[in-house]
Amino acid sequence: MIYLASQSPRRRQLLEQIGVRHELLLPEAGEDAEALEAVLPGEPPDRYVQRVTGLKLQAAVQRLQARGLPPAPVLCADTTVALDGDILGKPADDDEAARMLARLSGRTHDVLTAIRLWPLAGQPLAALSRSQVRLACLSASRIAAYVASGEPRGKAGAYGVQGRAAAFIEHISGSYSGIMGLPLFETAQLLEAVGVMCRA
Repeated sequence: MIYLASQSPRRRQLLEQIGVRHELLLPEAGEDAEALEAVLPGEPPDRYVQRVTGLKLQAAVQRLQARGLPPAPVLCADTTVALDGDILGKPADDDEAARMLARLSGRTHDVLTAIRLWPLAGQPLAALSRSQVRLACLSASRIAAYVASGEPRGKAGAYGVQGRAAAFIEHISGSYSGIMGLPLFETAQLLEAVGVMCRA
């Protein structure tokens, strides 16, 4: 069993897909989890997503210890979208979501997902998944309809690959599960390293 320190239902589904038993380790109402995602000036996207994941893991381990829960490995992940070196995180509102999608329209962008695992003993383990996604050219009306669906809210780059936006995606290179938010190959490798999953 592991703890998953993530509010993403997609990450839960992905862990279930590979048979990993887990419990959620979510922030208290008073914790400002979003503040951990602030971008530092001039920070490259790959360094950003790895730093944020490390901060989330630290907070989760402190949460585990403060609650006196039974010890088990803790898994954290964070995903960001990058275009032209810019980080496209979760849109603050529908207008920002529309602007992000207009930028991504007809372009290939990077999707970076960092994972970090606290193994009970020793140093945390880490991995980074980098994939590329090309969106079709999107008209203003198509963007508006997608934004109106509410799906872009809470999603890096203002879209979800597993939802309605799948109809916009021309090409993917890399990890589909990584684009969803938890690269299963890399996650399985880390879990195998701490004995949570058995090697074939």
